[in-house]
Amino acid sequence: MNRHEGMTPANHLQGESSPYLQQHAHNPVDWYPWSEEAFALARLQDKPVFLSIGYSTCHWCHVMEGESFSDAEVGEALNRSFIAIKVDREERPDIDAVYMQAAQTLSGGGGWPLNVLLTPDKQPFYAATYLPKHSRFGRMGIIELAGRVSDLWQNDRQRIDRTAESLTAAVQQGMAMAAPGRVDGKAVDAAFRQLADSFDATHGGFGPAPKFPSPHRLLFLLRYGVLKQQPEAIAMVKKTLAGMQQGGIHDQLGGGFHRYATDAQWLLPHFEKMLHDQAMLLMAYAEAWQVTGEATFAATARDIATYLLRDMRDEQGGFYAAEDADSEGVEGKFYVWSEAEIRALLGGDADAFIRAYSVHGKGNFHDEASGKLTGENILYLSNDDAGTAFAAQRTKLLAMREKRVRPFRDDKVLADWNGLSIAALAMAGRMLDEPAMLTAAEEAAGFVLRHMQNKGRLLHRWRHGHAAIAGHLDDYAAMVWGLIELYEASFDSHWLAEAVRLNAEMLRRFRSSEGGFYLSQEDNGLIARPMQAFDGALPSGNAIAMHNLLRLSRLTGDTKLEKEAAGIADHFAGIAGQAPSGMTHMLSAVLLAGHPAQEIVFAGEKDSQSAKDMLELMRSQYHPHTVVLWQDDGLGELAPYTRGQKSLDGKLTVYVCEDFQCQLPVTDIRVLRSLLDGSRPATE
Repeated sequence: MNRHEGMTPANHLQGESSPYLQQHAHNPVDWYPWSEEAFALARLQDKPVFLSIGYSTCHWCHVMEGESFSDAEVGEALNRSFIAIKVDREERPDIDAVYMQAAQTLSGGGGWPLNVLLTPDKQPFYAATYLPKHSRFGRMGIIELAGRVSDLWQNDRQRIDRTAESLTAAVQQGMAMAAPGRVDGKAVDAAFRQLADSFDATHGGFGPAPKFPSPHRLLFLLRYGVLKQQPEAIAMVKKTLAGMQQGGIHDQLGGGFHRYATDAQWLLPHFEKMLHDQAMLLMAYAEAWQVTGEATFAATARDIATYLLRDMRDEQGGFYAAEDADSEGVEGKFYVWSEAEIRALLGGDADAFIRAYSVHGKGNFHDEASGKLTGENILYLSNDDAGTAFAAQRTKLLAMREKRVRPFRDDKVLADWNGLSIAALAMAGRMLDEPAMLTAAEEAAGFVLRHMQNKGRLLHRWRHGHAAIAGHLDDYAAMVWGLIELYEASFDSHWLAEAVRLNAEMLRRFRSSEGGFYLSQEDNGLIARPMQAFDGALPSGNAIAMHNLLRLSRLTGDTKLEKEAAGIADHFAGIAGQAPSGMTHMLSAVLLAGHPAQEIVFAGEKDSQSAKDMLELMRSQYHPHTVVLWQDDGLGELAPYTRGQKSLDGKLTVYVCEDFQCQLPVTDIRVLRSLLDGSRPATE
């Protein structure tokens, strides 16, 4: 139940599905959802619009809601001066992208909550993040802001209009993102050098605190390290993944990872958990295990998957969006422990556990505001070897923790984040030989395709049986990625057919005439049509789309798709040259495109011992430039070049093609191993 229920009559958000909007449905602020109705009312009443953007697990969004938006005086001021609109950025990333660009244009920074003032025709003229009720320490208060803007709106409208027109033009120019040219290996090498220069050799990760996992950077470094034979890149990945898995950013009891670390050592987390972080980190740990063979990376990958399947999955198969940092109004309360609690629960086993997990009587957790120790402890490992022990003790603590009040869970299902989760579970399930992961990926894909489409077009959000919001580029790109991984893990051609279909729909709906892809569909009703190339917490939709186009080209033999991939790289070439480390996922695709492609087609019985042995060989080796297919009745239509690749003499037969040349069919695992290793085939 929303804590305002029974206290304040509901505003216009009461019928919305978004948990974030529901959290504001009983504010005294007369919120509207983003709608033409709200802007029509602003025109009719001749008022500016107060647009506030956030998401349900945003800590400072909660703080502002409690301090300002729940306050009757603030509600009166906003209702008097503005038409107020609330937006869930996870539901409408296109709105968020446009007005975050405005905030960054004005101040050079941004964040959430994001509060933007607009004219009734959606043009921005002011932007800020957190706003207290009253001005303090140089930060504008919301009461004072309302009064000042109301005065300007009535008495100096031309000043506001000039600012709005100038800022809108700057946003439109900034959203265009076109910098055509040719991307080559120099940008790829420059990205590696920039990452190496910012690498924290002591603790792993990049740059100073706060530290974000940024797993797409680690995936780039794995590819760079293997394909360029650069051990330094692999070493950076190993150091970072080891630091994170030992630190407090890793939930040592329940699995999965928190959003980011507030310190340089990965020890003190910001406690929210996001689905997309779990998905990308699952990929990074699984691939790192495949590259290095280090068992702790495989264990952490399984740990992430366990958390996803236990706590984040809807009973119909889709995955929820996030878990909050707060419980009972206190950040991190669900996750921290006093030494006395641990001793009472573990008894004679407590001393060793306390040493291993860095527990102290005075606590190791500092209050964010005062910096003082709270007496509570975040569990993190004191040495590399401790993580392999204490399974029974962790189980006891987890069972006790489950009796606490859990953080709020945002139970909406997003197509893009589910696509990433499908890709991660299928990939890790294949690499680690974990059928439960593959089954979960298949069930999630089936859920999205059944419940989150309308006439073959993806819908972005599902919650409580209702799907809505036209899909964005990221929805299509991430789902295609997931379906490609599902095909290569299961060899069920149905998934490849769905990937080809959704990819074609993506090309029709989002491709610009110059080669890049827009985030939103053409009729988005915004002042600009956003296009994104830089990676943020996630790889950009353009980068994911480029990877997909390359892989589908190699899987199906359709060279037009490779040309589309080249078009994306060319469209953003200038930007990649200026800031390569900000576009590592796209440059990862450039790296793969410049490496000889390898297509491997299996033909024969999937359940044979030869099949199991050869697939085990494939699982144990890291070949990011390779696509793998299995000849069956459905594949010939999707990949016509495979029609003649049949089983020979009833034996499992493998066809290996590289750089437009095919080797003779292989039935001996020793020959396949030599071809994968790039050496000459073994002879009898």
